[in-house]
Amino acid sequence: MATSKSDLYERIYAIVKKIPKGRVSSYGAIGDYVSTSPRVVGYAMNAAHTRKDVPAHRVVNRNGMLTGKHHFSTPYEMEEKLKKEGVKVKNDTVIDFEIKFWDPSS
Repeated sequence: MATSKSDLYERIYAIVKKIPKGRVSSYGAIGDYVSTSPRVVGYAMNAAHTRKDVPAHRVVNRNGMLTGKHHFSTPYEMEEKLKKEGVKVKNDTVIDFEIKFWDPSS
C-alpha cells in the first residue's frame, strides 16, 4: 500500500519536531530517515509554514545554508528564529554547522 503525501509529510513533521532548540538538521538527513528525497522534505517544509507546531526554521541544506529562507514571511525570519535559539548565522549559513547538526538516525 502506497503512502499518501499527507502521511509522508506527517512523518517528516514528526522528525522535524524532534530537532532540539539550538540545533539544525538537513533536508537530506531527514529524507534518509523517512526514505524520501531531500526535495520532498523541502516541499514538506514549504507546506509547514502555516503550522506553528513544525519548526521548519531548523531545517537547512547539507552545507548549513538557509536555502528555505525565502519561504518564510520575511527573508530574515528563518535566521531570526535560529538566532533566538542560539544558532549563529553568517552569510545565510549556520556557523559551526558540524556541531549544531542533529542527525535523526542517531
